[in-house]
Amino acid sequence: MASSRAVEKTQESLSFFTCSTLKMDCTFTVGGLIACLLWFTLIYSSKKKRNTGISMKDLSREASKRSANGKARSDNDDGSMDVIIVGAGVAGAALAYALGKDGWRVHVIERDLTEPDRIVGELLQPGGYLKLIDLDLDDCVSGIDAEEVFGVVFYKDGRSLKLPFPSNVYGRSLHNGRMIQKMRKKAASLPNVRFEEGTVTSLVKEKGIIKGVHYKTKAGQESTAYAPLTIVSDGCFSNLRGSLCNPKVRFTSRCIGFVIETSDVPHANYWHSVLTDPGLFFHSIGTNEVRFIVTFSGDVRIPSVSNGELGKYLRTKVAPQVPQELRDAFISAIDKANIKTATEVSVPASPRPTPGGLLIGDALNARHPITGGGMTVAFSDVVLLRDLLRPLSDLDDPFALSKYLESFYTLRKPMACCINSMAGLLMNIFAPSNDPLNKAMSNACFDYFCLGHKRGIGLLSLISGLYPSRLCLLSHIFALALFAVARLLLPFPSPKRLWAAIRLLMGASSVAFTVIKEEGIRETFFPWTVPAYYRGPPAY
Repeated sequence: MASSRAVEKTQESLSFFTCSTLKMDCTFTVGGLIACLLWFTLIYSSKKKRNTGISMKDLSREASKRSANGKARSDNDDGSMDVIIVGAGVAGAALAYALGKDGWRVHVIERDLTEPDRIVGELLQPGGYLKLIDLDLDDCVSGIDAEEVFGVVFYKDGRSLKLPFPSNVYGRSLHNGRMIQKMRKKAASLPNVRFEEGTVTSLVKEKGIIKGVHYKTKAGQESTAYAPLTIVSDGCFSNLRGSLCNPKVRFTSRCIGFVIETSDVPHANYWHSVLTDPGLFFHSIGTNEVRFIVTFSGDVRIPSVSNGELGKYLRTKVAPQVPQELRDAFISAIDKANIKTATEVSVPASPRPTPGGLLIGDALNARHPITGGGMTVAFSDVVLLRDLLRPLSDLDDPFALSKYLESFYTLRKPMACCINSMAGLLMNIFAPSNDPLNKAMSNACFDYFCLGHKRGIGLLSLISGLYPSRLCLLSHIFALALFAVARLLLPFPSPKRLWAAIRLLMGASSVAFTVIKEEGIRETFFPWTVPAYYRGPPAY
């Protein structure tokens, strides 16, 4: 309870700070005027929401009653399960613990229960850490040599900008696999949670209702598991999402990653992003380990490792971009490093509500890792889904449950939209391009970060998930576009400059609109027009 009060107090103080900052920004931008109109609309919608059965406060009040029912059901050991979770990654493992702690009987099926070895998903933003506290899983980032992250350092064209997070809540930089193993172990310690190693091959579907899953056990035997609710959380390359959504997977880029052993990091306890071609990210993931990730545009071929092309590329193209303090260690580690490759994809949430089934995690929604916000969205979704299920005494009516859980896809939008939109915008703005206008927009964006404390911190509050405000997002998008246009028009708005400014504004608007459209304009900015927004728990 103490930790929950601390989280609420932190979020309230941060909300007040960011709102004050936002009001100052709105005063000076045309975008702010538009954003203010949306502000009143959102206030109006929130007032309407408080009069509906979907209020999170109302759901929380039912928690004690739900826990009692869940415990009684768990004591009835008839072998049946309430929930099947496919996948035990970040979202799946956290959800297994959250639902198991509430008394639901959970069967988790994971292809490989050994410790994952990934090169992404190693940065937990402060907003995600707050959700981890809410889930009572914050101890899972202790004892794994995780590092606190106080903010972000951006590098571009020989310049650097250091931005601290706008609160006393810090992020974490860590070994992804170690954290996942601790979450799995904690979830498996609950008597009503069962983990099994197996490969799910398909969903069991009868008369439009998902009844469970077909899977192969570790021993290779065909088996079937049944439960009233099946939650698919098998990652961005899910082979099951087609039954639960209209998949629109887009390959954005490829990356390579490796770890060098050093503790001499500039701006210790900060995450570093080098905005250049190719993109470069690095951060400590332990006391004496620094993770480097080099990203390539989707149509760029990664140089071959076997013939030495990659080593040469890293020395000649990437090493000069590495800060001097790390450059020697970076170069010396190239030949002996265990270099891994990964494909980065963008998966807009496009769910198709299906009785008995639900998508969560990267299977539902993935974004470019440029902002490191993936785990924040995942933990936020787990908290929301846990709270939605808490008032229910059982899950036996698939149609009523599916109709009720449609609200999940709308209620998750504030956090998901802000983090996804910032990732998509920054990816497009800083993507390598020979177009002078794209370079102008890229330089303007970096300079906008540098403009002043309130603008840089405002953007960082979105990236970090500390204040996922759609009003703040819109205000900064408009302000950034107008700032870029003003730079082009100064010192004198000649016809050539005016035409370039118009083209830049159209291009920036197109990028912003495309990114936000993928999130769903109606669900994001006009949620009160979505019927599911008002739905309360089914009556039993």
